[in-house]
Amino acid sequence: MSDIVLKTEGLTKHYGGVHALVGADFELRAGGLVAIVGDNGAGKSTVVRQITGVETRTSGRMWFDGHDVNFKGPLDSREAGMECVFQNLALADDLDVPSNLFLGREIIKFNLGPFSILDRKAMRRATEEGLKKTGVRIPRLDNTIRNMSGGQRQCVAIARSATFASKLIIMDEPTAALGVQETAQVETIIRTLKEQGIPLILISHHLRQVFDLVDRIVVFRRGHIAATLNAHETDGNDIVSYITGVKSQNAAGALM
Repeated sequence: MSDIVLKTEGLTKHYGGVHALVGADFELRAGGLVAIVGDNGAGKSTVVRQITGVETRTSGRMWFDGHDVNFKGPLDSREAGMECVFQNLALADDLDVPSNLFLGREIIKFNLGPFSILDRKAMRRATEEGLKKTGVRIPRLDNTIRNMSGGQRQCVAIARSATFASKLIIMDEPTAALGVQETAQVETIIRTLKEQGIPLILISHHLRQVFDLVDRIVVFRRGHIAATLNAHETDGNDIVSYITGVKSQNAAGALM
């Protein structure tokens, strides 16, 4: 179907004798917001690394935006319109906000090889537009990342993804190290992106957050998809039962 943004069949990753991900089949449709949950080592981050091309999958196939793809690295997935906010954020502490948003894709004013001059005004304007799009408020754009709070850093990383993602955003535990107020700010940004119809995959261990934000929940257990559930037709106890193996679902549904 034309509204399928991401689809995998039999996505599998082995690290030697360790089967970190086995036969992951799912679909993500346009405008969908899906959470991936599970215990530590369940395969949550592994599936993201395969989708984004950070690691080469052992087997399986993947389609993105209607094309059969096999990303050789994160640059390939990024150029295809996919952005990911990883737990380490990948920000440069000594650079300001515009420089971080355009890290690796700077706007060049005069191309003089190693002596090229950046168009800092254009980068600042684009940064302001990106922050406005996500609802992120940064008091001083010229402030370096090193001088920002954990919440502000996370917001910069999310704003960077939202600025350049044309087809899909993936967030890997975006509020794991944040306080209550900073977590609320990030959740507001996620709601803003949802209202704009941007497909999003959220990896989170925070079940309250999951139920507040997403439409579908995919439960991973020991490298397998244990269940795919409608967030409005289940509860926390149900999710925990799938995570621990008390319950099982014979056929995992599609990510919607």
